[in-house]
Amino acid sequence: MTDNPMSNQFIPMTSITSGKGEEVTEDVYCLPVQIVNVCFVGTSAHWVLIDAGMPNSAEKIVAAAEKRFGENNFPKAIMMTHGHFDHSGSVVELAEKWKVPVYAHPLELPYLTGQLAYPKPDPAVEGGMVAKISSLFPTKPVDLGTFIQELPKNGTIPEMPGWKWIHTPGHTPGHVSFFHDERKILLAGDAFVTVRQDVLYKVLIQEIEVTGPPRYLTTDWKEAKKSVEKLEKLKPAFAITGHGRPLAGESLAAGLKKLVEQFDQIAVPDYGRYVEESPPL
Repeated sequence: MTDNPMSNQFIPMTSITSGKGEEVTEDVYCLPVQIVNVCFVGTSAHWVLIDAGMPNSAEKIVAAAEKRFGENNFPKAIMMTHGHFDHSGSVVELAEKWKVPVYAHPLELPYLTGQLAYPKPDPAVEGGMVAKISSLFPTKPVDLGTFIQELPKNGTIPEMPGWKWIHTPGHTPGHVSFFHDERKILLAGDAFVTVRQDVLYKVLIQEIEVTGPPRYLTTDWKEAKKSVEKLEKLKPAFAITGHGRPLAGESLAAGLKKLVEQFDQIAVPDYGRYVEESPPL
């Protein structure tokens, strides 16, 4: 049995890039859905979906996939960077429509099998208007039933030859990023983002800024810092993050280097529940 407690919930937030897909490479396509990105990786012969967007966005994702790959050309799988509401909002509907497996890190499975709700967002954290209204965001877990599978322990990704998954916790315990070693393409999820996700105006206009994971939902800043350091060492040539526009080349390299060197000043809020307390178990 599958269940999505967010199926009747609409989050009234968007950006100027919503629905305007961008081909980052010939086989990696970034689709903004309101305030979050999903990715199509592959070609019409074989493709996968990375993350599943906002609640009630399944029809938009399906329509974009059909436009790119043709009707009734379903993905081989759905890969989850993590299960927060804006990344898993339509995963149940998509898995049921396409009848495909959904893969995630073992530590993320409780949030995708209905067992455990995420810690509540912190509206008191330092940040802008999005942070202030974050207490309204859903935290109840979806239940993917038999669709959910663990990512292989050896770091490979089913249906994605040439790619590997990297454990990048901090934003959530089981957060992962996806990397193509040969082509240096990084799908970072929310390990870092390219827009200040807590500031409403910057989200709306998608002002580019390499920064840390969304402040109001990040519960372990020490691990988040280690994860960014790990990703910067990969020296990615292209990066698509969960929020914000794709980046490449020197802009990406310089932004990541600065973020690593000044993580505590750039990313970590001056105050907030998860800055002052130990991460929740």
